[in-house]
Parts: sequence; C-alpha cells; structure tokens
Amino acid sequence: MNAFVNPFESTPRARLRKLLSAALLATSLAAPFTPVHAEPAAALASGIDRSAFDPAVRAQDDLYRHVNGRWLAHATFPPDKAYIGVTEQLYDRTQDELRELIEAASRRTGDPEAAQIGDLYASFMDEATIEKLGLRPLAGELAAIDAVTDRAQLAALLPRLARLGAGVPIEMYIGQDDRDATRYVPSLVQAGLGLPNRDYYLNLDDAKFRAVREHYVAYLARLLTLSETASDPADSGAIVAAAQTAEATARAILGLETELARVQWSEVENRDPIKAYTLVALSGLSALAPGFDWSAYLDSAGLAGKTPNVIVRQPSYLRAVGALLESVPLATWRAYARVRLLGAYAPYLPKAFVDTRFAFAGTVLAGTPQNRPRWKRGVALVDQSIGEGLGKLYVARYFPPQNKARMEALVANLLAAYRASIATLDWMTPATKQQALAKLAKFNAKIGYPKRWIDYRTLEIRRTDLAGNVMRARRFEDARQLAKLGKPIDRDEWGMTPQTINAYYDPSLNEIVFPAAYLQPPNFDAAADDAVNYGGIGATIGHEISHGFDDEGSQYDGDGNLRDWWTAQDKANFAAKTKLLVAQYSAFVAVPPDYHVNGELTLGENIADNSGLAIAYKAYQLSLAGKPAPVIDGMSGDERFFYGYAQSYRGKARDEALLAQIKSDPHSPDEFRVTGAVRNQPAFYSTFGVKPGDKMYLPPAERVLMW
Repeated sequence: MNAFVNPFESTPRARLRKLLSAALLATSLAAPFTPVHAEPAAALASGIDRSAFDPAVRAQDDLYRHVNGRWLAHATFPPDKAYIGVTEQLYDRTQDELRELIEAASRRTGDPEAAQIGDLYASFMDEATIEKLGLRPLAGELAAIDAVTDRAQLAALLPRLARLGAGVPIEMYIGQDDRDATRYVPSLVQAGLGLPNRDYYLNLDDAKFRAVREHYVAYLARLLTLSETASDPADSGAIVAAAQTAEATARAILGLETELARVQWSEVENRDPIKAYTLVALSGLSALAPGFDWSAYLDSAGLAGKTPNVIVRQPSYLRAVGALLESVPLATWRAYARVRLLGAYAPYLPKAFVDTRFAFAGTVLAGTPQNRPRWKRGVALVDQSIGEGLGKLYVARYFPPQNKARMEALVANLLAAYRASIATLDWMTPATKQQALAKLAKFNAKIGYPKRWIDYRTLEIRRTDLAGNVMRARRFEDARQLAKLGKPIDRDEWGMTPQTINAYYDPSLNEIVFPAAYLQPPNFDAAADDAVNYGGIGATIGHEISHGFDDEGSQYDGDGNLRDWWTAQDKANFAAKTKLLVAQYSAFVAVPPDYHVNGELTLGENIADNSGLAIAYKAYQLSLAGKPAPVIDGMSGDERFFYGYAQSYRGKARDEALLAQIKSDPHSPDEFRVTGAVRNQPAFYSTFGVKPGDKMYLPPAERVLMW
C-alpha cells in the first residue's frame, strides 16, 4: 500500500479482501516483451513539483529531502490532522467530492439508494437529536452487558459485541481457507485491546508508554462516569461518586487488558501465515480452550451448523484467554465490555462522549489537538457503512474510462517487466523460476471499481437514529459475511471502496487492486510524461505485485493456497537477502532519540518497496522501446522517475502518530520508504552519480537486489 495507515481508524482486515480474478494474464518464460501504450494527451508535462525541492540537500545525500525538503520545512499541521502529505491531499480532495455527492443524493426524490445515503449523513449531522437521545440508543446493549451473571452469558456476549464493532478478546471473520482457496472458512483472531498494540501495555520502563497508560485510565474512567450520569448530568453529587468508583474500575480494566496483551502474539509473529494457521473442528475447540463455553459462543456467533471447522490464528492466545474468561471476575468483564461498547459508539453519541474519545484517541495517541470537522466525519461514516453505494456515484462522476485504460497499460507493462526480471535472476534456480512465473501468469489486476455492487436495499436507515443506523449497518455487513459460508468464492468482490485512497494485494486471490480515487495526481497523472507515472503509480503497481513474492506472499501459490513452491537453496538465498533488509531498516530512527523502525515487522512492505521500485524502473525502460526519453524542464527521464517516486511519499506525521505506526503498522515511515529503497537500486547510483562518501551510498555487497 502506498498510503499512511492511521492506527486509530478502522481499516479493512487484510484477509477480508476476497475479490475477483476475472482474467488470467498468461505468459511464459520466453515470451517477448511488447510495450503496451494508451494514448496520452499531447505536450505532456514533467509531473514533478519543483517548488518542494530543497537545493541545499543533494540527491546523493538524501533524495527524500532533496525532493521534499522545502515542503517539509514549511508545511504545518492543521489542528485536526496527525498526518499531512500527498495521501492526505488526495483524501481531502476526495472528501470534498464525496460530500457534494452525498448532499446531492439527499435532495434526490424517488431513489431509495440515494435516500439511504442522504438519511445516514443527515442522522450524523443532526446534533440536536443526538443530544436529546443521550445514551438511549445503547440502552438495550448496555442492559445485555449488565445482565451477564454467568460464564455462558459472557461467552454469548462476545460475538454480540463484536458484531457491533466493539472490540472484544476473541473476534471472528470469514475468509478463504489458506490451505484450500476454493472455500470460505471462519477464523478466530486475537483482539480486544484499547491501546494500539501490546507494547503500550508491556513496555513498563518507557516513560512515553507509562504516560499513555495513565491517560488511558483517565479516559476509561471518564467513559464510565458519563455512562453512569448520562440520565442526570446536573447531579454533581452523583458525578463525584461515579468518578470515584470509575477510577478503580478503570484500573481493573487496564489490568485485564494488560493480561490480554501479555498472552497475545507480537505483530511479527502474526506475519507468519504457517504459524497462524491451525484448522480446528468446532468440536475440538473445547480441547484447545477448556472451561470456555464454546456452545454459547458458537450459537451467538451464528456458526453452529454453518461450518464444520474454524481456523484458529493464535492457538496459544486462545487457550490463555479462555482461562482469563473463566478466572477474571464477571464484574471486571462487564466493566470491560461496557467501555468497549461506549468507546466504539462514542463518535455517534452526545458531544461529551465525542470529546472524551477524541481527547484520548485523537490527542493523546495521535497528537492531534482538534477533531475533524463534523461533515468530514459524517462523510467517513457513509463511506464505512454504505461504501459501494457511495462508490457507484463517485465512479460515475470522477473516474473517466481513459484513466482506466492508461492504468491497465501500466499494469501490463509492469507484469511484463516482472516476467523478464524473473527469467534473468541469478539467485533463483530454474525450477523455482517456473513456479514464480506460473504464479505471475495468474495475477489479476482490478482497476477502479467492482463489476458488481453490494445491494444495500435490506439495510434500514432512519434519519433520526444515528447510533441505531451504525448498529444496523454493522449487523448488515456481519450477516453478509456470514452468508458466504458454504458458497463458492466470490471473485468479483472488492475489499476496498472505489473512493479509498489506497491499494492492496490479496494472496488468497493472487490479485492487485487499485481503487479509482487512488488514481489521481500526483500518484497517477494522465497529463504527465510516463517517467513520473512509472516512478509514482508504477512503483506502487510493482509494490503490490511484489507482495506476491515477499516473505509472506511468496508462501502462497498462484491459486491462493498456502504451499511451499521453493527449492531449499532458493529459500536460503531469499532468506539471506531479507536478513540484510531487516538490518538496513532497523537502523532507521523514526522518532528521536531511539525509537527505531522494526525491520522484522516492516519486512514484507520493505521487500515490496524495493522490488516494486526496481520493477517499475525496468518497465519504464522497456516502455521507451529503445528510444531516448525526452528531457523535460531540464530533467532526464531517469531523474524524473526517481523524483516521481520520492514525491509520491511526501508526508509528515506527528511524533505520537509515528510512535504508534512503528509499533503496529507494517509500513515504514514515508522518508524511509524512499531512502531505504533507492539506495539499493543500481539505477539510482548511475542517474545521480552517487559515489563513496555520499550519504546515500551503500557498497555494492550491501545492496539488496531481489526481483
């Protein structure tokens, strides 16, 4: 992915990205390369923003700051943003466009789909009604929590809360079976922490994390106090009493979550698809986690009678959390469930709840002093809840056919370059090359938007019931996912909406997906010369293709099955290269003085960055068909290629957000995605004359060349 991932926003679960593979891109080892061209506009521009350059920084010393330094020095954070840059620029532009579409839909009559979109947005913007309703929209769910008096009821409560989006220790999702990509199967995964990841609980001696934990206790206590006094906010005596009780309860919740964190797998462990695959019969769950009422859990989750098996992603965690669900007092579990629900729905409740949640999640965790404008949050809710309905409107207005055609040409050239590169690898044996080429032949590229749209007609939206709308939308999606069990794999489905500023690779479907909104300048500029587009969107295409051959994706075959197709020698050669990358990136300091990038956590993305850039450069050279690249604005084609790559990652994040990113996000921070990748590329050295003594120089023996 070529986007900053905010750790405090919901993102599509990687294994829920189960979509279509319509046509196989057949090829062979000896197939000749023929560049594919779409007709671009005449008199193409360079596409390079020279106003952001810092001439005082040499490209040979720091390409990222050479290209982006002036912008980095002068760009300031708006009070409602933890991150600014190219991705946020595209996001803001798209939000304005979506707002216009939503408001137009709300004025349309006789169109049920438009009415859903307009009514959901209106329910979010109607603050007076939200204040009047108070906590009443959650009354039924809060009562269900309070009614838990035994362990069977607790087991049944977990899926009910998970269905509503309230994080609980065991969550379930429906996806393809890693060992049999022809069928859907449920997976049970660890979850349920209120802080970004386990390090926030377990790094006891770190002052930053200690401070966050104290703020977290205050946040939980405030949620509990608000929920106890919501019916009479003027009763000061009740507020004081509730606050005193809430403090102790909040610390008990922190203690419980600390125990959950202690038994959870690390982010690095979770990247191992073989370790994270244990197929268990429903009847075998009791042996894995005895004492937990699996019958009550499975009935509540809707799995009883629907499937014979589940995949347990973290078996040791499930065993340990089963013991905690049995031993921790029910009163603590009820309090924990209460804050999980309140925290999940705080953005859709009265202002006191909105402000409380933002003060912690927005300010403490991300360093953002001010919440986003309400209309932006309303647009985001529509996008999350009726995303493809809104996407249908977006594509019709903002994604012209010529953009799709030129993007398809770029993808074809990148795949051809990858094919040629595999054929000439000096570290891979012919047997593994054939397997790699067979996988590449089955790659599918989805551009812009899905073939079929999700049908939301059964989703009930009420103009004066915001929290209820959110609940019904989440239940709708849960039911849609559950209905997949026993049915053929839907290869037409998308895991992102067309208006999403991102891209992804799905190993189970062996596909790369590029939503329409991502294909905008400067990522993809239809009016610009090929060089900048190969350096920008071309490198991203290469990045996503490379995920099929990174340390995780390379364990899946072309059909999406988890299968070892490597010889022992090739596997050893690959491991040696990845070890070097881990060391390179682990040396980068993301938050001074000593918060480093986690080279193991980010390995897959770093492989994809390095490989994607290398393949994009080869594709660009092949696209020239032996002709010299034009010089535009005094820049050669190769310079524009690398400048385009560097400017595509222009961005900066607040330190709080960066800290959360390096602890929980598999992507390296922006500047290291540029400097870390280019210094491994031979073409970077020849283009800019990089030599020993330059800060970007790596001796040839230390450069990692993979694909």
